[in-house]
Amino acid sequence: MSEVAIAASVDVQTGTEEDAMYKKVIFRIVPLFFLGFIVSYLDRVNIGFAKLQMSADFGLSNATFAFGASVFFWAYMLFEIPSNLILQRVGARIWIARIMITWGIVSMCMVFSKDEYVFYGLRFLLGVCEAGFVPGVMYYTNSWLPTNRQSGMYSLFLMALPVAVTLGAPMSGAILDFMQGVGGLKGWHWLFILEGTPSILLGFAIIALLRNKPSDVKWLTEKEKRIIVSNVKTEATHKLTGIGDMLKCGKIYVLILTMIMFNTGFYGLTFWMPTLFKNSGVVSDFDVGLLTAIPFGIAAIAMRCNALHSEKTGERRLHGTIAVLLAGLALFLATYFSGYFVFSLAMLTVATAGILSLMPMYWTLPGRILTGSACAAGLAMINSCGSLSGIMGSLIIGYAGMQIGMYVLASFLLICAVLFYAVCPSKDALKQP
Repeated sequence: MSEVAIAASVDVQTGTEEDAMYKKVIFRIVPLFFLGFIVSYLDRVNIGFAKLQMSADFGLSNATFAFGASVFFWAYMLFEIPSNLILQRVGARIWIARIMITWGIVSMCMVFSKDEYVFYGLRFLLGVCEAGFVPGVMYYTNSWLPTNRQSGMYSLFLMALPVAVTLGAPMSGAILDFMQGVGGLKGWHWLFILEGTPSILLGFAIIALLRNKPSDVKWLTEKEKRIIVSNVKTEATHKLTGIGDMLKCGKIYVLILTMIMFNTGFYGLTFWMPTLFKNSGVVSDFDVGLLTAIPFGIAAIAMRCNALHSEKTGERRLHGTIAVLLAGLALFLATYFSGYFVFSLAMLTVATAGILSLMPMYWTLPGRILTGSACAAGLAMINSCGSLSGIMGSLIIGYAGMQIGMYVLASFLLICAVLFYAVCPSKDALKQP
């Protein structure tokens, strides 16, 4: 049955029945993409740990590492929009699986980094392969859920970020320490091999388990399929559909700037926190991993609680603004009192939790104003331009130094609080279609 035919007949459903229906959708969609987000961000966590050994092996300086880390995002930015437009044409199932399989292969090929130029080339290729994953997932979920049901689901997706660091940081440190010399390979070789394999396996799992549209699945009743399609189509009547209209919308550019501000803080912390702890006198790479896991583990809980409370109250503006405002202030204090290790660690935890707590609020906003081709291109453009934050997050500290760089990141987060408050609708406006 076509989507048009499905949407033609709309069944009435109680609130309780609809809640149960969307819980079923979330249960089927979230686990696959949650695992996908974890292995995606392992690529961004493990490079910070691999640096601890790669620096000694072929003279990878802070500036060289910063540039190599940023090269990934240049490629990501260039290929994001084409990737998402292809996804819209061929379907999420095949294209997201392709993304995951190819990035896993390239991630494993990082073992062939012999000098900074090979390192740069492989990082660029990794960005090409991974481009389109995040906006692709966001576009896919916009075709299943209306925006008022997205913040809770996005918090589940995005919990993969802190979970990836919480699990990946100590795991990466352990691999560096305990796999050094095994099979004649360095610890950082094993790091890329062991952490690149899961994305390949998950890519094949997506081919087997994911379906492109509600009409393609067998685990929904015909009535549920009609309601899901109808809810999305009804909401879409109030959104921009054309790419030209999207490019003329001022809110899109405010959303892009907002993302650059908070994501620069996130990537700055992700890339440089292991080095920060190493510089503070922590000797063991495994211990560095355990310490890095603390802020991100607590942040995962904070993000989920903030998103659930936001969905319960129907309020997003203050839930996001206050979170990122606290993040900026905490990062400033962590830097200013960096000589007091326990206090600084606590403030880094607050900063990480604040940044991540904003993200589910933020990602509901593009889908509120875009649909169809405009949504595919708009999400890709936002995430593509937002990739500048990965470049900036790595370069700012690499070239300005740890202390000044952290102050710059803190100022970005404070600016982000103002921007998000300006672009996010009030609670009353969110109730309107």
